[in-house]
Amino acid sequence: MKLVKWNMCCLLILVMACANYQKKELKVQVFETSASGNKMQQITEFNKEDVVSHISIDPSKKFQTITGFGGAFTESSAYLLNKLSKKNRDTIMRAYFGKDGANYSLCRTHMNSCDFSLNQYSYAPTEDIELKDFSVNEDMDDLIPMIKEAYAISQEGFKLFASPWTAPPWMKDNKEWVGGKLLKEHYPTWALFFSKYIEAYKEQGIELWGFTVENEPHGNGNNWESMHFTPKEMTDFVQYYLGPKLEADGHGDKTILGYDQNREGIKEWVDVMYATDESSKYYDGTAIHWYESTYEVFPKALQYAHKKAPDKYLIETEGCIDSEVPAWKDDVWYWKKEATDWGYDWREEEKKYLHPKYAPVNRYARDIIGCLNNWVDGWVDWNMILNRQGGPNWFKNWCAAPVIVDEDADEVYFTPLYYTMAHFSKYIRPGAEIVHVNKTDDELLVSAALNPDKSLAIVIFNEGEIPKSFNLNYDGKTKVIGINRQALQTIILTK
Repeated sequence: MKLVKWNMCCLLILVMACANYQKKELKVQVFETSASGNKMQQITEFNKEDVVSHISIDPSKKFQTITGFGGAFTESSAYLLNKLSKKNRDTIMRAYFGKDGANYSLCRTHMNSCDFSLNQYSYAPTEDIELKDFSVNEDMDDLIPMIKEAYAISQEGFKLFASPWTAPPWMKDNKEWVGGKLLKEHYPTWALFFSKYIEAYKEQGIELWGFTVENEPHGNGNNWESMHFTPKEMTDFVQYYLGPKLEADGHGDKTILGYDQNREGIKEWVDVMYATDESSKYYDGTAIHWYESTYEVFPKALQYAHKKAPDKYLIETEGCIDSEVPAWKDDVWYWKKEATDWGYDWREEEKKYLHPKYAPVNRYARDIIGCLNNWVDGWVDWNMILNRQGGPNWFKNWCAAPVIVDEDADEVYFTPLYYTMAHFSKYIRPGAEIVHVNKTDDELLVSAALNPDKSLAIVIFNEGEIPKSFNLNYDGKTKVIGINRQALQTIILTK
């Protein structure tokens, strides 16, 4: 009898222990994109590798609040959409803006033409300081319909900001589309231009969130539309002209982002932009690009910019696989170190090491995770759609995009870059807070965000050739998860 009681007691303890173990195991949803062929595939069973590392999430340590993720509306992308069948057009737009798609939340467009336009144009081609003939008719056929369609599809909406590549040539000292500076006498005229652009787009039902003051104020090597500013010149324009003009015209709620070029040069800009309360009054944040290097995130530069203005935005406003004709229906290319960028051929010798051959997916995943772990609160891709040539582009500056189309054959190719962007944009929503991560495997790149709905999104990138396993620890619970070689995972935890 005693033996029976003893056995029953042991059984009860075992059952309780098992129940306790089940209680402490994390419930997760895991989505993976990999070189082996997964495309946002939900993974429910994991291979357990011999070497197991640990990833622990500490939501008590919070960092920046996320503004959003997305891409740019360019004339090139909008033109291509108009060349496709209604079915394919709808497929692309829902993939970008639908709740079941990438669900983009932060987007950019260009004010006047850029290299990814069909030709060079300005909304005010005639010299007139009152801008009486200002018109956005150039955008009516392609760009504005694309933006309006995106708004119609997006259930949660998205923030839209615009960037000028140049003022009209007649406002500049060299009277050219490329290079030159804004004439001081036209500082008020150029500020008026921004205000008229807000009103013209509002008439079309498009509400702008804000602007970057100038795309790449250092210029682009005198290739396509550009206009040069020094940090002081831009800050003077914002402080004394643009900010006050928008405020006076009832547009004081619009976001103004300064700089808008590569990270390595950010220190000299934020030192001037945020030097005093007066100089920083109208700046809402700093915009950056990634072209300084194919692999280096420049964490010290990002941290410096954040510390200089901790209450202002720090947003990656442009990045793409540049100087490349994109691969067509060849997923493998996007995972191999075959791509190069402008710096591979043209960078000065002492800085060429920053531009090795690289895998496009690796570059996106590395950079976005690196940015999130260094105070960046928004990340915006460049063109949403390009064709098989990497255009159209009036300068023939070919680039890749997440979605490639053959407009003549009415075919669409969602590259691995689309799924890479969606791992972040779909699951890390505006208002999410980046939280602290501890990890024991330096080869795994990890960032985590606590969403407004209290779900936790953890993005993990294994860029190596070896599958890995890790113990995921959160809130006193754990789960062993496996990740494939060359794979990006988003793990969702809900309470």
